[in-house]
Amino acid sequence: MSLSRIVLSSGRTVELAELRMSSTYGGMLEGYPCKLINDMKVRGVQRQAEQTFSFAPVHLVTPSRAYPEQTAGAFGPVEVLPSVVCTGVFRSAAVAPELDPVLHRSALIVIWFQPVPDVPSGEEADPALRGISWEELAQDYEL
Repeated sequence: MSLSRIVLSSGRTVELAELRMSSTYGGMLEGYPCKLINDMKVRGVQRQAEQTFSFAPVHLVTPSRAYPEQTAGAFGPVEVLPSVVCTGVFRSAAVAPELDPVLHRSALIVIWFQPVPDVPSGEEADPALRGISWEELAQDYEL
C-alpha cells in the first residue's frame, strides 16, 4: 500500500512507498543559514540517501533559496532553504515498454525541500516535484 500517489507533469502516476521528513536546520547549534551551510546540507542529504537507498538512483529536486533582507555575517548573506527536507521512495510501472508489466516496476529516490510537513499527493503536489523526468531518471527492476 502506498502513502500517496502523485501525477507527474508527463501524466505518469507514481506511488510514494516511503517518506522521510526532517527539519532542514534541525540540530544547527550556531551560525546562520547561508550558501555554504545550505550547500553542505544538500550534499549531506543526497549522500545519505545514496547510502541508505542503494537499490535505486537518487534525484535531487533543486531547492528554492530565499534571501531575507538581513545584514550579512562572516559567511555572506543569509540564505534560507524551505524548512522541511524530504526523501521519498517512489515506484511506478516499468519505463522500458518491452518489459512485462506484471513482473517489472521502476523506482526512483527523490529528495526535495518543502515549506510544511505535508505528504504530497495527486496533482496538488509541488510543481518541481511533479516535473521529474521519470523516464530519464528511474530504474527498472524485476519483482
